[in-house]
Amino acid sequence: MKIVIIGGVAGGMSAATRMRRLDADAEIVVIEKSGHVSYANCGLPYYVGGVIEEEEALLLQTPSSLYARFRLDVRIASEVTAIDPLRKTVQVLNELTGESYELNYDKLVLSPGASPVVPPIPGIERALTLRTVEDVEKIFARVEQKPASAVVIGGGFIGVEIAENLIHKGIATTVVEASPQLLAPLDPEMATLVAKEMERNGVNLYLGAAATNISENSVQLNNGVDIPAELIILAIGVRPDTKLAKDAGLTIGTRGGISVDEFNRTSNHDIYAVGDVAEKTDAIDGSSTLVPLANLANRHGRVVADHIAGRATRPVKTIGTAIVKVFDLMIAATGWNEKRLANSDRKYQVIHSHPNSHAGYYPGAQQMSLKLIFDSKTGEILGAQGIGIEGVDKRIDVIATAIRGGITAPELADLELAYAPPFGSAKDAINMLGYISENILSGLLETAQWSQIEQFQNKGFELLDVRTSSEFTAGSIPGAKSMPVDEIRGRVSELTNKNILVNCQVGQRGHTASMLLKELGYNAVNLDGGYLTWSNSPASTTKKEKEYVS
Repeated sequence: MKIVIIGGVAGGMSAATRMRRLDADAEIVVIEKSGHVSYANCGLPYYVGGVIEEEEALLLQTPSSLYARFRLDVRIASEVTAIDPLRKTVQVLNELTGESYELNYDKLVLSPGASPVVPPIPGIERALTLRTVEDVEKIFARVEQKPASAVVIGGGFIGVEIAENLIHKGIATTVVEASPQLLAPLDPEMATLVAKEMERNGVNLYLGAAATNISENSVQLNNGVDIPAELIILAIGVRPDTKLAKDAGLTIGTRGGISVDEFNRTSNHDIYAVGDVAEKTDAIDGSSTLVPLANLANRHGRVVADHIAGRATRPVKTIGTAIVKVFDLMIAATGWNEKRLANSDRKYQVIHSHPNSHAGYYPGAQQMSLKLIFDSKTGEILGAQGIGIEGVDKRIDVIATAIRGGITAPELADLELAYAPPFGSAKDAINMLGYISENILSGLLETAQWSQIEQFQNKGFELLDVRTSSEFTAGSIPGAKSMPVDEIRGRVSELTNKNILVNCQVGQRGHTASMLLKELGYNAVNLDGGYLTWSNSPASTTKKEKEYVS
């Protein structure tokens, strides 16, 4: 059998090496357009910043090493220019020699990845993109010239990573993002924490603004601002590189990627597609989606090899688990965010919590911000987000595993997680999310979101802040009345309104207070996530702006 793979890196090389392990005699040819077939593209921004000091550390395998170990015929600096599905051939151009030749196949695997989105902005040719080793070499060379200023267009994962690394190099850096927030997988009240961290470390942010023109020394925005820019990095996003597939008559899916079945076969069953070019199946609702993540590409490469070799395979659906480092913060997400759910017909419930990364009495504990979203009837976990200095990664990984395993939100309370004071708490942050969700689903507790405060006030609810007097004085939600939780029993006569919206700092004391008030005959609702969640939300910003204007 002869297998031709177009594109290396995660998906293509996983298919190639797995195929060789399953079939010692198959002829396997890998055609790679760039000069490197196997490299750590997720590490490219850190080479720019000097965190990864040697370029060689990014290069995982070479054509010679792959031939020595796997007898793979890897041809770099070669581009497939056309596919003929009827004759089962591909046309290959050797970019070094200019030679063009035809190559036949029994099975073809498409792994060309995705291409950076380049908008038609005047002067956009000045901007550099970051996708390949060749790209990072250009950026690195430019950074070594010590430009005084840089503009990163795009506030997604690559955008925030490259901005951090430019700051590490001492370059005054600005991030321009057309949407109102950084990192689209996050909800607004979570993304605010990322913006604060970037600004704290010297990154200048323009959110809700778009680049309209690039001149010789600056970037002009649609709000009239002109930003100095000796270096410009374009990180708006990527789109599947489907030209070959379209020209070959393969079916393109609703999201713009190649449509594939559960075995990653295209509409032509002798042609497979893996990685960023292929559409995935969303695990939450079964819809088609695009998720450009390396672990999915690796998994799909293995599925393709197994299917070609005649082995049983499992369908691979995606929940889109991702994590990124931004200076001292780790930011992670899995499943759907609230923005997406709000535009669906799904009924859902949200929990915010701010637990410590490990036992508070053990030195070094850091506060995290966690958000859990689940079905308001069944408790099915629909998504989660987390931000913090430590401990966020393992919490999101546990929730991602729970989603995959069908564990409901209340059942998170039942998980037996490794505990010792340096690593967690006796009631882990994950367990606490389970307890809270169980209280809500059972009807024991009613909560309100940061975005609903004004609605409750309009319905006649009195806002009661049960933190200490000093906490209240340091900052409070406008219109709130101060009554520390420990004073409620002695001062309950002061509460003439039977409808009370309770808030504390993070929600824990608010829960205690609302349960007490309910016992005392009040209709008490707890503000989810407390003052801390509200203070990071757009509602807080709007309130502050109104107060400033008045």
